[in-house]
Amino acid sequence: MSIVPSIRTDEKSISHAITQFISVYGIVDLLARCGGTKAKGFSAAELFTYILTNMFRSGSFYMQQKLGRVPAAFAKNTYYRFLMNPRTNWLRFTTMLSERIINQHLRRLSSENRDDCFVIDDSLYERIGFRRTELASSVFDHVSHRFKKGFRLLTLGWTDGCTFLPINYSLLASANKENILGPCGKIDRRTNAGKRRVMARQKATVVMIELLKMALASGHRAKYVLFDSWFSNPHQIVEIKDLGLDVIAMVKKSTKRTYLFAGKRMDVKAIFASCKKRRGRSRYLLSVPVKVGQDKENEHAIDARLVYVRNRNNRKDWIAILCTNMELSEQDIIRIYGHRWDIEVFFKTCKSSLLLRREYHGLSYDGLTAHVAMVFTRYMLLSVSKRDDEDSRTIGELFYLMIEEVADITFNQSMQILVDAMLATVQETFRLTDAQVENFYKDFLSKLPAPMNRLLQAA
Repeated sequence: MSIVPSIRTDEKSISHAITQFISVYGIVDLLARCGGTKAKGFSAAELFTYILTNMFRSGSFYMQQKLGRVPAAFAKNTYYRFLMNPRTNWLRFTTMLSERIINQHLRRLSSENRDDCFVIDDSLYERIGFRRTELASSVFDHVSHRFKKGFRLLTLGWTDGCTFLPINYSLLASANKENILGPCGKIDRRTNAGKRRVMARQKATVVMIELLKMALASGHRAKYVLFDSWFSNPHQIVEIKDLGLDVIAMVKKSTKRTYLFAGKRMDVKAIFASCKKRRGRSRYLLSVPVKVGQDKENEHAIDARLVYVRNRNNRKDWIAILCTNMELSEQDIIRIYGHRWDIEVFFKTCKSSLLLRREYHGLSYDGLTAHVAMVFTRYMLLSVSKRDDEDSRTIGELFYLMIEEVADITFNQSMQILVDAMLATVQETFRLTDAQVENFYKDFLSKLPAPMNRLLQAA
């Protein structure tokens, strides 16, 4: 059994990485623009930096105070007042920070042709002292299929298949007053704190649209929106399509959710039963075009494709994936939907390693919202560090010196680079004239297969 040492020997390097992250992305300026300021005493930047780095220290804030290890001698009330500040717009802060990281840094690391996606999902945020926690509710846990006490952490994230970043979120309470177990005081709905609480009482399918609109207004962009069957209502799919985004989502097997197929409104089970399936070792069983929408008044229908895939956990069962981009092949639909798993890894990391739920024990809804924003910022820090330092395609900072060379290139371009290097070496070694090199090049091309010859001449 190994024991983790209580004193970190790499504290200086960690502190330098965090300080550089805060400086490069202008986090202090972003925090001020989102209302995270203090009138006197310790600055908001000092408090934010301490809380952000607290994960890398041994013990909680309480134990650090007892042992005299708090870097700045601020009191407990200063720490909690900063997190409970109702004027700070933490949702706007994480949205703007993730936009800076993605558009100023991560997009430069990959081709524009890469399929980047928004991912939406929720996870249980369980609370022990739920009767005193503001807006704590009895919420349904999708994993255990039981009602538990706390919140549903609805999260919108971004992924390019290599790096995942959280964008914004909402701690959802129950929309039913009878299921709210904690206190629920009156508050001005025009303030940031009031808007957060109003959003917390709405349905998840409504909040997900608000989170998407907030992300798009801040400069985020992606090609697809991925989510599982809990959010795949036809009405929400049409709304997302109207925002200019395509949807790839798993469809729930329910008779209440119908689609227009062959002139009739049918659910996914009826569509599957009425069609002939593909045989053999095909990656999918069935692919059919359908119409989504028109379940409500004044709602238009949109084209979509249903792809039925065999359930790998039960070979006799199947799952249905819906895609609103009719130009995508079935293989691409299945491949892109696989990126949704990144958000499950994100939730696991936040709960297991980044102190989500375990670090902050306050009872204020504003404090809980701030705590989640801190955890999301930590994940962004680690994601950027991992992409820069561990991704073999970036080779750390060397990537920026060779970004044009590392960029995605075609086969004929790479072949032309090799041939040009060979010709330069031959001319220098044997001291040939330009005319001799030209004859050598033509003779070389004539001996290559026709497809490679065409590619090199086209380069």
